[in-house]
Formats: sequence, C-alpha cells, structure tokens
Amino acid sequence: MSDLGSEELEEEGETDLGEYEGDRNEAGERHGHGRARLPNGDTYEGSYEHGKRHGQGVYKFKNGARYIGEYVKNKKHGQGTFIYPDGSKYEGEWVDDLRHGHGVYYYVNGDTYTGEWVAHQRHGQGTYLYAETGSKYVGTWVNGQQEGAAELIHLNHRYQGKYSNKNPMGPGKYVFDIGCEQHGEYRVADVDRVEEEEEEESLTTALPKWKATKITELALWTPTLAEEPQPADVSGQEEPLAAEVLGEPGEEAQPPADLSDAEADYARPGEEDTDTFREESGEFGREEFRFDNMDQQGTAGFEEDDPRQTDAPE
Repeated sequence: MSDLGSEELEEEGETDLGEYEGDRNEAGERHGHGRARLPNGDTYEGSYEHGKRHGQGVYKFKNGARYIGEYVKNKKHGQGTFIYPDGSKYEGEWVDDLRHGHGVYYYVNGDTYTGEWVAHQRHGQGTYLYAETGSKYVGTWVNGQQEGAAELIHLNHRYQGKYSNKNPMGPGKYVFDIGCEQHGEYRVADVDRVEEEEEEESLTTALPKWKATKITELALWTPTLAEEPQPADVSGQEEPLAAEVLGEPGEEAQPPADLSDAEADYARPGEEDTDTFREESGEFGREEFRFDNMDQQGTAGFEEDDPRQTDAPE
C-alpha cells in the first residue's frame, strides 16, 4: 500500500502568528514554552526559540491530524510521530519536514513498513508486512518501489531473487519448509496481459511469468548407526586357556596317579579333540554382522505456477 495516499499537511509559518500564550525573550519573541492558536485553526504547544518552533512540541491540525516530536526552526526534524487524517501513522526520523532516516509506517489496512526512508519515500533496506496474508517482503527499495535483491516470505515457503519495478524478475528460487527448493526464473514473454480501461484508453501491462528449471531432491536426515562391538577373539584366548588346563607348553598333562591306564587314556586330551576345538573357535571368531542399507532418499515434485507477491506456487 502506498504511503503517498496520506494527506500531507502544511503547518503555519512563523509569519502567521495568531494567538500566543507563553514565554518570551527580551526582544519580545516567542522563546521558551508556549501555546499558540494559529489563524487557520491549527494549534501548537511546545518549545519556541527566537519566535520559531524549536525543540519538543505537539502540533494539531484542525482536521484531526497531529505531529508529536522534535522541531528545528519551524520544521519537523529529528524523532517524531505523525498521525494522518486517514488513521495511518509514521514513527521515526524526520529531516526538513520529510520522512528521512529510519522509521515505521502503519497503514490503514494493517500493513506495516519498517526500514529506511529518503525524502518521504521508502528507500534502502526495509521490510513490508502484508497484514491480510501474513507474508512479508524483506529487501531493497528504490524511490518507494521494490527494487533489487529481496526475499518474499510466506507462511510455508519463501521466494529469493531480485525485483524490478515492484515485480520479481530474473533468476530466483522458491524454498519450501519441507526442505526442497524449486529453481527457475521470472521473465516477461508474450503471455497473459492485463488491460485496464482508463479514460477510453487501454493500458497494457506485461507481467513476468515464473518458469521452473529444476527441483532439488529432498534429502532426509540419515542417522549414523552405532558400530557393533567386535566379538572377542576366542582363538587368541585359546592358548592361555589351554596352557592353564594342560600345563606349561611342552609339558604333557599328567593324569592323576590313582587312575587306571584306561581312565588315564580317557582323561588325557587327544590331538583330534584339540583340533576340533580350534576349528570351532576359529569359525566363531570370524563371524561377521551385515546390515542392509535403507533407501533414505525421496523426491519432491512441484508443478509450475505463476505465483505473485503473496501467492504460493502450487
């Protein structure tokens, strides 16, 4: 919404004295704190210096508008708040009676602009919030128009690119909250045209169209599986165990003396039994675990559309 619709009101000059009550200096000039009722019906109450509004003051227009803020030699200069007759409001910096510097403008429809101003116009970096949709434009402004690099943020997605004359133009991308991006560009072609009749003249405006070129695949987060502990090397522990049971290496285990020859042969471990034990232990130590890989990727597809500033692409 344009802020130029608000009526710009001129205050009475220093020559239009009207009625005054307040402090004066030795020269008889309004100096200090005072209150004036001007010939046009406006009123001012605040600081004066050498006959001019200077310092903090409140100026009320007869139509209901008012300014509360700083003055320098009869001009709004410094920090101030202006409430316009239509209900819109500006809070911020002023230079020579103009919105200049950083400020916030509250529009009648609920929209707001927060950012830089130059000579009464949005100029520089600023954020415009659309009250009806909740979308907001964050980027560059030139002479009151959206121009340059910017980001248009919607509820569940955003557009990043460049603007020209209030419209997106050139390469850009839509970033969706689900994690994918649609790349493409806005370009003017022999496509839809908007015609308006005004004073029997046809005004034709070519609107840029969005052309998608690719969609980045959705990359899901893949958790890292904890490494499984390696099974103990039973074969490596075999020798100490055998040594403990059979005695020191090189010594043959002796059966108890009170056993018969047949019992002693049974109790003495044979080579075949030992080999069988080694083979079983070796197979266990070489056992491996395998995990199947899961497909952790998906693809998100979107149809091309013609989104506007506050419309999401389908």
